Amino acid sequence: MNRNAPLLVIAAGGTGGHMFPAQALAEVMLRKGWRVKLSTDERGARYTGGFPHSVEIEQITSATFSRGGIVAKVMVPVRLACGVIAAIYRMRRERPDVVVGFGGYPTIPAMGAAWLMRLPRMIHEQNGVLGRVNRLFSRRVDAVACGTWPTDVPDGVNAVHVGNPVRAAVLERAGAGYIAPGDYPMSMLVMGGSQGARILSDVVPAAIAALPEDILRNLRISHQARDEDHERVTHYYADHGIDAEVRPFFKDVPRRMSEAQLVISRAGASSVADISVIGRPSILVPYAAATGDHQSANARGLVEAGAAILIPENQFEVDALSAQIVAVLGNPQGAEHMARAALGVAKPEATNALVAMVEALAAEGKSE
Repeated sequence: MNRNAPLLVIAAGGTGGHMFPAQALAEVMLRKGWRVKLSTDERGARYTGGFPHSVEIEQITSATFSRGGIVAKVMVPVRLACGVIAAIYRMRRERPDVVVGFGGYPTIPAMGAAWLMRLPRMIHEQNGVLGRVNRLFSRRVDAVACGTWPTDVPDGVNAVHVGNPVRAAVLERAGAGYIAPGDYPMSMLVMGGSQGARILSDVVPAAIAALPEDILRNLRISHQARDEDHERVTHYYADHGIDAEVRPFFKDVPRRMSEAQLVISRAGASSVADISVIGRPSILVPYAAATGDHQSANARGLVEAGAAILIPENQFEVDALSAQIVAVLGNPQGAEHMARAALGVAKPEATNALVAMVEALAAEGKSE
């Protein structure tokens, strides 16, 4: 690797919603000849399997106020301060040209160090509402990029709508031909995201089992379920004679999504971006506990375009879901319309727009 190549440090938190857009940026910057380092914590490291091997992974000390007891919460500022100090030490040795944060507490050390050292820096917010950490840094960075529009940003902060970058594996299937539902084998993808997937495991299998036989006999299900739900969901499908594959995480989501007639999903920003870029009908169930109800904001574009059906969590019940599945799979023309409408709100150019902002920041930094 060329040690004289410009260096990008990407800081991303420990969920797929933060990590997948970070991966998309890393893929393109490497192709442009940059060196890329990823700063994340132990949780985030679980999502690095898809990153190019040439990305250097720096696992840092981080913490969050949302987990642990009183002692753990008291120690959060101490751990974060230690993380910032360690990041400053690393950045002094090899001064990054740009630092980009994607949100989550694990971004605090790198973004805090970049702010203190006055390095070129920016954030990308995937959701329609700024997360706590991105809101903290929104006035302390040179640029703010947004994946969902409109995004709720603090007064005086100028944000640029670039869209949510999707991984190369998703772009490879952008606009993949859609096979409308019919009397032949069909696929359904069920994704719960990294948080709050239990309700999907509680409701979706029973809703599928309640479908009319003429639809049910043709269905094959790919269902992401938490480890603790895996056994009961697997047994439920098997007991009802439903052809289903249940896993905690599918490494080939783009392929499964492109083959699906319908996607049932949380409305995480990355999931919404993947659904729109590939172009699939969806039933979206926003995570009610999400900060600022940002998943409802994420879903707005697809729903208003007629590409998705939104079911609030408090209305997500077996009969309601089963009826909506029938509304999609029992109406081939309507399903085709939904697929086309999803493509209409897609922003497959999001990664390139974000890359342009990074390159502009680097150029400004060299000119100062």
